[in-house]
Amino acid sequence: MNSGALNRLQHEKSPYLLQHAANPVDWHPWGEEAFSRAKAEDKPVFLSVGYSTCHWCHVMAHESFEDEETASLLNEAFVCVKVDREERPDIDGVYMRVCQIMTGGGGWPLTIVMTPERRPFFAATYIPKESRWGRKGLVELIPRIVELWRTERERIEAEAAGMLDVLRQSVSGRGETPGVELLSEAFGELRDQFDEEFGGFGEAPKFPMPHQLLYLLRYGQRSGEGEAVRMAERTLLAMRRGGIFDQLGYGLHRYSTDRKWLVPHFEKMLYDQALFALAATEAFRPGSGEEHGRTVREVMEYVLRDLRAPDGSFYSAEDADSEGEEGRYYLWETEEIRRILGPQDARFAMEMFGLRDDGNFTDPVTGKRTGFNILSIASVGEGNDRAGRLISAGEKTRRLEEVRKRLLTARNARIRPMRDEKILADWNGLMIAALARVSWVLGEPSYYAAARAAADFVLSRMKTPEGRLLHRWCGGEAAVTGNLDDYSFMIWGLMELYEAGFDTADLQNAIGFQRILSDRFGDPAGGFFFTPDDGEELPIRLKESHDGAVPSGNAVTLMNLIRMGRMTGDSHFEQEGVRLLSAFAESIRRLPSAHAQWLVALEMLASPSCEVVIAGRPEAADTLELISVARRCRRPQSVLLLRPDTEKMPEIAKVVPFTREMRAIDGRAAAYVCRNFSCRRPVTAPEDLAAILAGEGGCESAD
Repeated sequence: MNSGALNRLQHEKSPYLLQHAANPVDWHPWGEEAFSRAKAEDKPVFLSVGYSTCHWCHVMAHESFEDEETASLLNEAFVCVKVDREERPDIDGVYMRVCQIMTGGGGWPLTIVMTPERRPFFAATYIPKESRWGRKGLVELIPRIVELWRTERERIEAEAAGMLDVLRQSVSGRGETPGVELLSEAFGELRDQFDEEFGGFGEAPKFPMPHQLLYLLRYGQRSGEGEAVRMAERTLLAMRRGGIFDQLGYGLHRYSTDRKWLVPHFEKMLYDQALFALAATEAFRPGSGEEHGRTVREVMEYVLRDLRAPDGSFYSAEDADSEGEEGRYYLWETEEIRRILGPQDARFAMEMFGLRDDGNFTDPVTGKRTGFNILSIASVGEGNDRAGRLISAGEKTRRLEEVRKRLLTARNARIRPMRDEKILADWNGLMIAALARVSWVLGEPSYYAAARAAADFVLSRMKTPEGRLLHRWCGGEAAVTGNLDDYSFMIWGLMELYEAGFDTADLQNAIGFQRILSDRFGDPAGGFFFTPDDGEELPIRLKESHDGAVPSGNAVTLMNLIRMGRMTGDSHFEQEGVRLLSAFAESIRRLPSAHAQWLVALEMLASPSCEVVIAGRPEAADTLELISVARRCRRPQSVLLLRPDTEKMPEIAKVVPFTREMRAIDGRAAAYVCRNFSCRRPVTAPEDLAAILAGEGGCESAD
């Protein structure tokens, strides 16, 4: 291509693909045109997968894809294809698995070289232009791959075909349904990995993994294992006080590059905010755990301010880079702090945020102080917990908030990182779930309204005429066939939304999506594929069990099925869930701690069920009081339904037949409680309901 010309990516919607539209590389989007050209020209396909807020994707682009020399080599040797991994997680999933098998690791940017038949024979992540750090550079690799393609074609074709066989064999196997003993085994694994000094698990880098914390909190609550709760809460607080959390504008960065949670990889992802908020909400209790409640409010402040679209949906992410540097937007020199705050407040800020004149972190290459600072609330490993003492003092808390606002105002004048404004159904589903749950736990109706608006957007603009979900909305267009995560995460969000607002349509939509999921994604051998049976044909249909940055779609589906069965009284859902669990039993048993979301679902199965139905006029004071008491039932296996008493056959009675005869009693709202398949006589007094929910260990009172 000539310098300055636009390639085929100029016609795409993805922000990531558009970032590469002016590259001298002759990029194709993924599609038949690229592979037909590769066959016609007898060239391998060079596949590059990344996403718009990925730092090392930017580095590889600047070094190689924007470089005329490297681009010329790529164009001559290959047909080049660019994929946004967030837009096409199905493609990314297949070839990331290839990379993990071939190299023992993975990550983005993902680089694959394959035959025109889509069979991979080379895999890597970031590749520099010139060889360095023990990595061969592209300018050296490309001629070598061309030579192999010319002289050893038969071997390459055979190895590529063999790789697909290995991929097919890697799909998880069926086994006996795991029992409650697996929950204690997983706790033992996590306890052995726990970093007692700084919180979290293992060494650097450290990822948030809130689904592990959610499991520990629920396991600790059910089993009485206080150590599990302590580990989870310490990790939550360590992240909130560390540099991985944006201390000025709030929100969680992607991960910590160091053990102390100080130096983050600075991108911010929508799914991290949702999952972190859900875990912190689980740890919050009225009258205790107030810092967890504050954390949730801060995360939501960031999301609603910076990631919410005008139409109510939620954008995907914010970049790590600005002005060509990773983290530039978030870093501070102490001289700038003094200039903004003045000497006295600057001293206070430096003490509170752990700032140093020579910088508070070192360059990983030179080992020298950088002169820049990352804001954190003291070192988590300090024996005296300076942060806790300072925050607890009212005057210092007031001063900290004042300083935060002044620094945030100054930072807002900087050039912001780029925001990826794709709307993804799955990630929006997670945020809907988080907002809906937080709305009633913290008593914040505005969060429910935000969840409602996002759900309405997905339901109205990201569905086909047949009612099927589409994966992404961007540039005024919905596209890409919905995947397993789109359905499972949206079902989760809709069920949370029902329990927060009692709109029966949410439960009906959740059930409808579950039927599509079961019909289109099911494997006769057990479990659910990531792609539907009528989706684009890829080398294999992946069927994943382990958690990544987001929980496994299969595991979330199990949780949904258990909950849906208990909400509707339809045992078919729970039976389907048990079959699903057995399909992945061997994978879960091999490494329980890597399957945290399965463990969350197992906790639901291991705990006694608890169904509460409130029958009464929806807006009446007595109904609302009973709902308030029922919401103190903190055990996650419980479900709450509202049976309006304003009509003879309300919609909920059609969806949940066991509620048909549940009515108010003598004009007063009534509560019906069923536990472990046995129902109590209805009560109308709030104190009687509280006594039932607190009794027999089935539900826990807030008192």
